[in-house]
Amino acid sequence: MRKRKHRPLPDPPPPASWPSPPSRRTVLRSLGGAAALALGGVACSPEGGSASAGPSATQRRLGAEWESHARTFMAWPASKAIWGRYLPEVRRDIAGLARAIAAYEPVVLLARPGQEDAARRACGSAVEIASIAVDDLWTRDTLPVFVADGERVRGVDFNFNGWGGKQARRFDARVARRALAEYGIPRDRTWVVAEGGSFETDGRGTLMVTKSSLVNANRNPGKSRRQIEDALKEVLGVRKVIWFAGVRGEDITDAHVDSMARFAAPGVVLLDKAFPGSPADSWSRANEQAKSVLKDTTDARGKPVEVIELPQPDPYEITGRGDAFLSSYVNFYVANGAVFVPRFGDAKADDRARQILRDHFPGRDIVPVKIDAIASGGGGIHCATHDQPGKPAG
Repeated sequence: MRKRKHRPLPDPPPPASWPSPPSRRTVLRSLGGAAALALGGVACSPEGGSASAGPSATQRRLGAEWESHARTFMAWPASKAIWGRYLPEVRRDIAGLARAIAAYEPVVLLARPGQEDAARRACGSAVEIASIAVDDLWTRDTLPVFVADGERVRGVDFNFNGWGGKQARRFDARVARRALAEYGIPRDRTWVVAEGGSFETDGRGTLMVTKSSLVNANRNPGKSRRQIEDALKEVLGVRKVIWFAGVRGEDITDAHVDSMARFAAPGVVLLDKAFPGSPADSWSRANEQAKSVLKDTTDARGKPVEVIELPQPDPYEITGRGDAFLSSYVNFYVANGAVFVPRFGDAKADDRARQILRDHFPGRDIVPVKIDAIASGGGGIHCATHDQPGKPAG
């Protein structure tokens, strides 16, 4: 979730049917400082279905997104205070995305009590509606990060605090525990404050993160990179953490990795690349820094990492608008049998992105989805979805 990289020229006027949506940064509702839970280590909460001590890190495994899913979680955006008059457009995008994913795997849409019927009418019978109060649509960040513990799935609650106190979280701060309790999944707790979009894994023990998002006083005050890395290794069961510098303070997430770099397979990373001719800015410099890091590192298996660039569309060919518009194809979502990728309206770039994903996810349908309203809020398909693992991989 981040600002779009664009040429230093005024945007062309949007179509009459598509007024320029608000930036997520201009509609933030701050609630103050971080609310980290300094609990130390991994603990298990009875709210998630177990009161026993958590499993050891050696039993844990954070799986890759291309592995089997039991379901996809999404959320019905609830608040006019966040989206204003653009709320109907955003809801239309969410409903369309939910229906598209439901053709491949079960989808659960969390909806605030009193809004279930509207969500059900928009999404149809193929989407399950769960009555759980939410504020916004970003389930990638508000829901727990799921890890495998042998044959069982657990949810790690990373203490969502509104991206460092930048947005109201009356309900979203409790979504993780509510969803876990509803579906009978054990809840593990950690002192680390983070969001699901902060993490990207190959399923083989390698984790990619940005320093700007995690080593940040608005989430983990007084904690060093080493302390955070050690905690992540314990709670997620990863063996190697690859750190990128990221970008601090220029978007609500402080530069989540899931719009910058994504694994397509163990040892293969798809990296966001600015449109040719775009001016150098903090985002393009962050991508180049990530590329440099990946060139000189190995994964948890000691293997070199191959980097494939996934170029952005021409900002003057896309159909969406807004200062926070996320025009990154890297924010795709891998589901059972399919990969869902944004369709931005630049036909050449859209086709190129689909072909790159087709090359790296053979055997899966590559499904383009129009998400202009979601992207106008600084997020994408990955930000709006959260996968629950299915049958554990061997």
